[in-house]
Parts: sequence; C-alpha cells; structure tokens
Amino acid sequence: METLFTKIRDGKIPSKKIWSDELCYSILDINPVNKGHALVISNEPYRNIGECPDATLSHMILVAKKIEAKMREAFGCDGSNIMINNDPASGQEVPHLHIHVIPRYDNDGKGFKLAHCEYSEGEMDKVRALLETR
Repeated sequence: METLFTKIRDGKIPSKKIWSDELCYSILDINPVNKGHALVISNEPYRNIGECPDATLSHMILVAKKIEAKMREAFGCDGSNIMINNDPASGQEVPHLHIHVIPRYDNDGKGFKLAHCEYSEGEMDKVRALLETR
C-alpha cells in the first residue's frame, strides 16, 4: 500500500530526514507544533500499532528517545510530547504508523489538554476487569 509516508521514504516527495535505518526513518514535520517537531515513521506502512511487529515498534520508540535527547541538547527545550495518534478517531491523518516527537517549552502557549470523563459508582471496577491483562 502506498501512503504519503512511503512516497517520502522512496524520495518521491522531498523531506528533511534526520534518521534512517532498516526499520524506520525520521523527518521534520512540515506542520510543526514547535520548530524541530519530528516524525518517526515505520518503513513498512503499518496502519496502527496493532499491525506493527513488537520489535519494530520497540525500535521506533528507542529512535524517538534518541531524537528527543538530541532536541533537548540542540534546542534546550523544557520537555517534549512523544505521541502516537492511533487510527482516525484519535486524530491520525495518515494511515501509516508514526510517532510525533515535539520539543516543548515552558510557557510556549501551545497547551495539550484532553477533556476528562467521570466514572459512575462501581464503573471503574468493571472497566478494570475488561482491561486486565494478567
């Protein structure tokens, strides 16, 4: 399946690559939250983390960690957002697994807040039972 990111990977669309190996590559985001916002993208067009092999996903997280450390060194950022939008309901715009690595600064005015919900009496125990994995 060809995606925007496979076209970038193959050089059909220009990009500013900052990392490349056998499992993934990283580019500067063309619509950055802050300067230096990078994407770590799987070489294979896995639609989401559920389709991605564990070894590839683990490797991508380690690459994101290296890039985040380099951002702190290069830009002196105060923090970062490292996130995956997993399927369209979460805001994923390109159906190809990628991790955002966003340098953040105290008082950068960008914010990042999700609306919270509340559990009714006893509901948290029911949800825990549904999600318990061991």
